Amino acid sequence: VQLQASGGGLVQAGGSLRLSCAASGRAVSSTVMAWFRQAPGKEREFVGSITYTGSIVKGRFTISRDNAKNTAYLQMSSLKPEDTAVYSCAAAPYYSGSDPRMYDYWGQGTLVTVSS
Repeated sequence: VQLQASGGGLVQAGGSLRLSCAASGRAVSSTVMAWFRQAPGKEREFVGSITYTGSIVKGRFTISRDNAKNTAYLQMSSLKPEDTAVYSCAAAPYYSGSDPRMYDYWGQGTLVTVSS
């Protein structure tokens, strides 16, 4: 399974951004897709995931998927400077919770910078 994350960039506080995670080698419809982020000097943090039955997300963020495009998305709204981080998507065949060690496949990460 290969994952390609994209959509990061510079956005002002209060703005929105949608990240994409294109998958190949496995259907996202049968895969648990997750998003993590890592800010400078901080540990990797679980943002949320989408499973076969629904999504688990944090507050202002929403995770969805387009099975036809085999892509998962992270919609972020009301962004704050503290949301600045490298965002990575990950995949696992079964529900793996928030522990990054349980995810088998990772995308390369995309940088999101939120200016104040």
